[in-house]
Amino acid sequence: MELRDYIRILRKSWVLIVLFTLVGVGAAAAYSLTLTPKYSATAKVFVSTQGAGTTSELQQGSSFTIQRVKTYSSLVSTPIVLLPVIGTLELGITSDQLARRVTASAPADTSIIDITVTDTDPVRAADTANAVSQSLTAVVEDIEAPDAIDAVSPVKLTRAQEATVSATPVSPNVPLNIVLGTLIGLALGVGIAVLRETLETRIRNEHDVEGITDVPILGGIVFDPRARDRPLIVHVDPRSPRAESFRTLRTNLQFLDLGRTDRSFVVTSSIESEGKSTTGANLAIALADAGSRVLLIDADLRRPKVAEYMGVEGAAGLTDLLIGRAELDDLIQPWGKGQLFVLPAGQIPPNPSELLGSARMGHFIEEFNRMFDVVIYDTPPLLPVTDAAILAKNVGGAIIVVAAGRTHKNQLKGAISALGNVGAPVSGLVLTMLPTKGPDAYGYGRYGYGYGYGYGDDVAAASKTIAKPARARVRKSKVSS
Repeated sequence: MELRDYIRILRKSWVLIVLFTLVGVGAAAAYSLTLTPKYSATAKVFVSTQGAGTTSELQQGSSFTIQRVKTYSSLVSTPIVLLPVIGTLELGITSDQLARRVTASAPADTSIIDITVTDTDPVRAADTANAVSQSLTAVVEDIEAPDAIDAVSPVKLTRAQEATVSATPVSPNVPLNIVLGTLIGLALGVGIAVLRETLETRIRNEHDVEGITDVPILGGIVFDPRARDRPLIVHVDPRSPRAESFRTLRTNLQFLDLGRTDRSFVVTSSIESEGKSTTGANLAIALADAGSRVLLIDADLRRPKVAEYMGVEGAAGLTDLLIGRAELDDLIQPWGKGQLFVLPAGQIPPNPSELLGSARMGHFIEEFNRMFDVVIYDTPPLLPVTDAAILAKNVGGAIIVVAAGRTHKNQLKGAISALGNVGAPVSGLVLTMLPTKGPDAYGYGRYGYGYGYGYGDDVAAASKTIAKPARARVRKSKVSS
């Protein structure tokens, strides 16, 4: 992953990260409150050699004491030093228990021993540290004394600093615990966010698509919670962000497959409910608004939706044309005041794949290309059935609709493979159901541009005066080419 990928993950999962951070802070605070405060007291003991002499002898004596300091530090935690302390202060514990409360250290190149005692009682901690320093002094004097009678120990221990009662506990260190809890919670939040993104199998943005295929992304259609109520958004609300998405798709489609003389495309998807039918219908309206002569064909002979969305009669259509029951001029219906025409699916046949792959269908594909500037075929999903793949091979181009947050990566791979297996070219991909804001947004929403520019009153007025679509009727007049 690159740095921008991690930034996108942080923007996307910031709620999760903040939640774990707050949990870490709360856990650290709760843990600190459950601990019993402990106080620390330190006494310092100075180690020196007794007697005077030359400078050389003093130097040797200083080196000797520095070496002995380490040994005396080790004696602090032994029973010979601690048992007298337990008896004097009547602590009522064993030497091992007291040893866990006492630590001794000697700063480098010094003759000083720091004796520190930690206890829940600050007064007892100070008394214990002072008593340990006294006991150590007596033990060292006894150990280092020569065997001769009335001999004096060459080493002398002097208490350089008495332990004092501390008013501030050394543990728990609440600020430190909260900082550590914050860091741990933050690390867990970021780690889980990255792991979730790594294990995520659904496609959420164009970055996920780019990791699967090199097929170009033609555009992104933003999510509209009212899409079911107003599927033809380009006609109903031309100034909405979703309508602008279809106009952007129209613009990109004009520069697609420039080597092809025929401008016909199969609009399909991996699975159902990805918005392919509404995408095809709105794209057809946008192309017609730009002045192109467009034919929208409902080639989904299993679950046709175009007639319902466009508000035209769907009793007769493509099926009737393919079986010779009706003529083309009688089935194509004009829509609106532009150059948009609709060919419904007609009755559902028992053999959709055979009809779409028939020679008669190939003949009418050529006829459609001759009569219209752009032909849009709405087809079934690729994974459940083979209808779209068969038709895309004959049409020469397929546009796959991918629903963000719904389509899984392996499903898109399977859809592309289904087209590749029959030699049908994939012209591009269209992402649908994209949010208008956030790290997964596309186009204007992604880069922070608003849709507040709007369109002129003339466009708004024109959108209101578009005539209602004509109902199906048997027409004898020939559609001009």
